[in-house]
Amino acid sequence: MATKAKQASGLHMTKEMYKQQAAKYQIKRNVVLNTWRAFWVGGTICLFGQFLQNIYINVFHFTPKTAGNPTVATLIFLSALLTGLGVYDKIGQYAGAGSAVPVTGFANSIASAAIEHRSEGYVLGVGGNMFKLAGSVIVFGVVAAFVAGLIKTIFRLL
Repeated sequence: MATKAKQASGLHMTKEMYKQQAAKYQIKRNVVLNTWRAFWVGGTICLFGQFLQNIYINVFHFTPKTAGNPTVATLIFLSALLTGLGVYDKIGQYAGAGSAVPVTGFANSIASAAIEHRSEGYVLGVGGNMFKLAGSVIVFGVVAAFVAGLIKTIFRLL
């Protein structure tokens, strides 16, 4: 009897009723607009990276093969600087995955964690927490590189 009274008063809600109620208040996302923003911002970051690489090749006389490392280092530096100034977070809010997918998004995740925990000290705060988010990416990258190198070595021996 008490269960029927709860249902009548709206205090007892099934999972389906909850999903229907929550759907009324859920924010509607504009997928086309978000996709366009991610595309053009991510593309612009990559275009800027290509521009930097061309500068390293033509001005500093790097070869196309050796210009990649200083290009990536410059993009990482600029991303960390913009994160520290609070600019990259605004870009990320606007572009979503467009700012997170390039290497600049990885640098942003490390710099953001470092900034967030700086009040705890440099060693335990910054050093201990800045790789929490990015650590799994680093570990996966190292393991994937090891496996790829191992496979390449095995195929060379055959």
